[in-house]
This record gives sequence, C-alpha cells and structure tokens, in this order.
Amino acid sequence: MKTGILVNGVPASGKSTVAKAISQSAGWPMFALDTVKEALFAHLATGDREHNRLFGKASYQAIFAVIGDFPDGATVVIDAWFGFQPTEVLTAQLAAAGVTTVVEVWCTAPPTVIGERYRARLDSRPSGHLGESYIPELVDLAGRAASIGGWPVLDIETVRPLDVAALVDRLKVLRAG
Repeated sequence: MKTGILVNGVPASGKSTVAKAISQSAGWPMFALDTVKEALFAHLATGDREHNRLFGKASYQAIFAVIGDFPDGATVVIDAWFGFQPTEVLTAQLAAAGVTTVVEVWCTAPPTVIGERYRARLDSRPSGHLGESYIPELVDLAGRAASIGGWPVLDIETVRPLDVAALVDRLKVLRAG
C-alpha cells in the first residue's frame, strides 16, 4: 500500500522542476526517469533512437522495482513522460510495486514554449538524448498529448508561477483519499 505521485508531461514540459519542488517540500523521495537513463548512458553507451527507448524502458522498470522495496505507507514522486509506453505497462508496474494510490500531476506549456525549452538545453544535456531534429515532433506531440487519467489529475501550467505549498497540500488530501 504505497502512493505514487506521477509527475507527467512531454519532454521540456517542466515536470522535473515540479517534481523536485514537490519532493523537497513534502519530503517524499523522487525518482526521475532521466536520472536513471543517463546513468545507463554513462556506463553502457548511447545509440540511436531505439537504443534511447530501450534505456527508457529499462529505467522505468528499475524505478518501479526499487519502489517495490519501499515500506507500506511510503509516498514517492516519479518524474517521467508516461506517454512513451502503453498505459497497461504503467498500471502493471504500479501494481507490481505495491502502489495502490495514484495521483497524476500533468505538466503542460504551450507547444512553442516546449520547443524553445528543449532547444535551450540541447548543449547541456548528456549525449544519448534526442537532438534538435526531434523538436518539430516534440512540438506536435505537445499539442496533442494528454494526461493518463483513471485517477485524480492535477493540471499544472508550467509557464505560471508554481504555488508549491498549495500543490503539496492538495496532493496530501488526494493521497489520503
């Protein structure tokens, strides 16, 4: 019986900033898909887009395997773009990890802003992430992507100031059921 706070959104939607703020404010541990994936890049090399996806799937599975070892009653913040795999994969991973309560924080920004953010960080990201040629696809994705749903969803527009205290209070209420 654990709680998963899924901080979801397309790449460059602001989810890492939101997830870190939630984790720091609430004192809940955080896992970021990119943190695990970048460690794999550093030790197992980078490759093409399929290689990147393979590492993403492995990172996803590793995160949920670790959460499975957390004690009952734990709450964990998970920062990932959950739309890159079928929802059934996510629900199976949550169940296997013993996560019975889920709240989704859906991070959005205008597609052009997402494209600009992605472009601005290209030089600072470790190799292995998709490059500039991905931006048109990302902008299109940002225009049509949606939250997963099926549990409570809090929408966060990441170009506006974030009231972290209010967000964490809301998460605590939703977590309590």
